[in-house]
Amino acid sequence: MATIEVILTEDIHRLGNAGDVVRVKAGFGRNYLLPQGKAMLATASRVKQVEHQRRVIDELQKKAVAGFQDLARRVAAVGMTFEMQASPEGKLFGSVTNADIAARLAAGGVEIERRKIVIAEPIKSVGDHAVVVRLHREVQTPIVVKVVAASHAAAESAEAEPEGMETEERRDFDDEG
Repeated sequence: MATIEVILTEDIHRLGNAGDVVRVKAGFGRNYLLPQGKAMLATASRVKQVEHQRRVIDELQKKAVAGFQDLARRVAAVGMTFEMQASPEGKLFGSVTNADIAARLAAGGVEIERRKIVIAEPIKSVGDHAVVVRLHREVQTPIVVKVVAASHAAAESAEAEPEGMETEERRDFDDEG
């Protein structure tokens, strides 16, 4: 099987990161990677050019990682307590999603895309849940999302009114019959 060397121009899952020189099957390179602009043929001059670009990018990435680490500290400082309606067994009526967490972070002054918030299992119960915020390849910060049941006093007062109405209607029917 014929293979060719290409330089990746973007990160490709299970193949490599942008700037990597990789060996791929000729058909895959010519029919997919090159036409889509995801790679370019590896020549000596292009390899030197990419190495120079990589050195420049590495310096920029170090600065970016420092910025993301500062952002991770700010994310960890935001309180993550959600008050949700729940059953007596602790099951939520609904769930806490990554969009909810992103909105809470935004309210705390930290703007993060919801896709960067990774929830391993759906949050559908009361308690503490571990969530990971992936800010960068090298910077991930774990946060704890605490879910508490909403006060039952408000829920009970809302339920008491319909019950009272039902009993009055029943009395009306009892008086007629």
